[in-house]
This record gives sequence, structure tokens and C-alpha cells, in this order.
Amino acid sequence: MVAATLGLTMGLVPVVTAGPAAAQPVATSSDIPVGDGYMGAGYLADGRSFAPDTRQIAPPAEDDVSTQATQAGIDVSHYQGSINWSSVKSAGIKFAYIKATESTTYKDPNFNTNYVNAYNAKVIRGAYHFARPNLSSGAAQATYFAGHGGAWSRDNLTLPGMLDLEGGCYSKTAAAMQSWILDFYNTYKAKTGRDVVIYTSASWWNSCTGGWGGMSARSPLFVAHWTSASSPTIPKGFPYWTFWQYTDSGSVSGISGAVDRDRFSGDASRLLALANNTA
Repeated sequence: MVAATLGLTMGLVPVVTAGPAAAQPVATSSDIPVGDGYMGAGYLADGRSFAPDTRQIAPPAEDDVSTQATQAGIDVSHYQGSINWSSVKSAGIKFAYIKATESTTYKDPNFNTNYVNAYNAKVIRGAYHFARPNLSSGAAQATYFAGHGGAWSRDNLTLPGMLDLEGGCYSKTAAAMQSWILDFYNTYKAKTGRDVVIYTSASWWNSCTGGWGGMSARSPLFVAHWTSASSPTIPKGFPYWTFWQYTDSGSVSGISGAVDRDRFSGDASRLLALANNTA
């Protein structure tokens, strides 16, 4: 997976307004490749929370991460194979998103091991769901996710679940995609009490939702933009990013081969506040 409100929480970075939304067909962009699997893997085709979750925290004044406190993270799936989470922790990784589910029939075979071992190593972690809007409703997929790894507890180590939106537009209009996402969000919130994190790229969001601003007051943004620039391109409709996946070719002690590398926009206390739903 690559990396999802009005000046709301968790030390997000103000965004430069994106250009006009693209037409509806399959998203393409130079910022990230198109296809399943930016966030660790597609398989089937193969807070900061907002009211009422948390109180608002003023965001930093600048868009350049070089001037801001950030926390190092990764996202993984079974494609990373066996992971030594103690080594990952010792390498300075503060958080991880771990693939749990896809559609309503698939659970990542390494999820249980990764989720438990990350917890035992004291890496703050969350689960993510790879969306397949063409296969079933948002409500059905959120229910499956919440019941197969995506639940949340206030234990200092669990982030709210993430919805991974990427690939094509699944033959949906922008309006239909908006409805699907909101259906997922509402169901997940009802089952867990948390706002789901939205993982997406500017190209996907602008094309497949029409640059919809309907999640800006609901979901923290995990933006996917592989670049060496000091800040990512933000999807239209989101003023700030909370997480940023900035490369798919990073390396971390304890993981063989390449791994997605991420940043959290804020210091360690803000990351913990997002995990614990406090501000």
C-alpha cells in the first residue's frame, strides 16, 4: 500500500490546494504506480480522530517536514515474509500498519503473527483493509475488517484501522465511490468507536472520488506519494496529512528486502494520543 479535516488533530501539516479534479476513469499519476499492492499487497486481484473522538490540536505552521517533528514507521503484509519485530523496534521504528483483510473473504496469512509480535515489541501498530469496492458493499467490508483484526482497544499500542484505497476506480462513478467510502466509515465507526484512517494518493482520490471533501472532518489522511521532496502532494479535499508513505523501497533492520517507509506528522506524544483516542 502506498499511503487517508479541518485543522483537526494529531499535528497534521497544512496542505497546498490541489488542482481541479480529474475525470472519472482509472487513476494514473507519476507520483505512484497504478495497481493493487502499494500498501504491501493486493491479493484478490492477484485520533487523529475527529469529533466526537478527540479534541482539536492546532497543526504546525509549515508544510515542510524538515521543520517538523515526525515519527518513523512502516507498513507491511505477508510479502515482507518473517519479520523480527524486536529488531524493527531497535531500528527506531515507532509505528506500523499491518495488512489484515481484503474484501470479505481474505485475511493476510501473516497478520496474526505480525500483529502480536509488533505488540510484544512495543511498536504502536494498526491494521489495514485493502478495499475492493467492486466486490461488496462498504458496510460488508468494514464488518469483515472489524471482525478479523481491525478492532481497536485503548492499550497504548493500537492505532485506528486504515482503509487502503488505490488501484483503479472499480467502474464506479465518483458519487458511487463516495457512498461506498462513507458506508465503510459509518460501519467501522459504529463497531469500533474510531474514525477509520484513509490511505490514498492524490491521483486516486482526485480521479475516483472527484476530489471529494466529505471525509476531511472525519478521517485522518495517510497520503501515498513516493518522492524525495520535503512534503507530499495532498488529495483535494484534505487540508493536512497525518501519515505519509514516502517510499516503497526502504530498508529496516529485521526485514529482508524492501519495505514501505512512512512518517507520522507529530511527536511521540501525538502518536500516542492518536492510538489512545485522546488529545
